[in-house]
Amino acid sequence: MNTSRTFGHIDTWVFDLDNTLYPHHVNLWQQVDARIGEFVGAWLKVPPAEARRIQKDYYRRYGTTMRGMMTEHGVRADDYLAYVHQIDHSPLEPNPAMGAAIERLPGRKLILTNGSTDHADKILTRLGIGDHFEAVFDIIAAELEPKPAPQTYRKFLGLHQVDPARSAMFEDLARNLVIPHQLGMTTVLVVPDGSKQVVREDWELEGRDASHVDHVTDDLTEFLQGLV
Repeated sequence: MNTSRTFGHIDTWVFDLDNTLYPHHVNLWQQVDARIGEFVGAWLKVPPAEARRIQKDYYRRYGTTMRGMMTEHGVRADDYLAYVHQIDHSPLEPNPAMGAAIERLPGRKLILTNGSTDHADKILTRLGIGDHFEAVFDIIAAELEPKPAPQTYRKFLGLHQVDPARSAMFEDLARNLVIPHQLGMTTVLVVPDGSKQVVREDWELEGRDASHVDHVTDDLTEFLQGLV
């Protein structure tokens, strides 16, 4: 872990959404994950085990399963997003402590997600923190190119006129912090707190000791409270 980059100069705070603004063990993403598997299986007419293999292969190679399905099979993004985000958001509970900590951060707060704005809005509403964010940059704004594609970060920075050298990026996937770190952002990896079982691939939990990860936390609220 590289702790040379700190937060005194930060005026823009950029947050991933899923498994970052709420704990991994809520397993909300597990619902999306299951819907993705159903979509892949139905579209390709393959059994669940094969759909799962294809889903995870595309996720790893293309950044999102959706991008793989679009590239390899001509799937329309609208159809895919509408289906996979039909989930039950009730496991999410309001987090006023995190909201207060975000509010106290000096400067702007933005969301950068591979999900959709509709999905983001539902999550932010359930958490009770939507009012603290200036904007959501979603997969549509990214022109369907997901993180960790370099052009997606550059598009985000340009659209919102963000200076990466004065910005911090919070993410649950270490690979999505490589480009932000190269661009000069201070990076924070949000990891499971170990209190409950999480449903993740092994590679998704790797990278906490990588040189492009400046800080690691298993409690985002506590971490943010310590910055202000």
